[in-house]
Amino acid sequence: MHRVDSQSPLRCAVSHIVWVVQTTLPGEWIDAMVGSWSAELVEKGLAACVLRERITSVYSWEETTQSSEEWRLEIKTSADTKDQLIEVIISNHPYETPQIVAWEASSTPRFSDWVQG
Repeated sequence: MHRVDSQSPLRCAVSHIVWVVQTTLPGEWIDAMVGSWSAELVEKGLAACVLRERITSVYSWEETTQSSEEWRLEIKTSADTKDQLIEVIISNHPYETPQIVAWEASSTPRFSDWVQG
């Protein structure tokens, strides 16, 4: 039986924190529009990087089950800029009720330092 020691290099290697903020954008937006929206967050210093991918969402809206193509954005940011990032997403989002979820994620020191700026 192998046990992982909490002091092992692997465990300590991911002891730093970054914030991940996720939102969705309309599926009818073309790649260039999503790219521009994402780049603006990076250029304003609100995000270190933005991962984007096409998805299909199934959800309840106005008392019916709906399905639509969307873009999922996974945004890496620091604790210092998370709240401002969320405010910018809310004020610039095309949806009436945008999906915005955020969570802390463990990271390597080098990646965390890069995200922190």
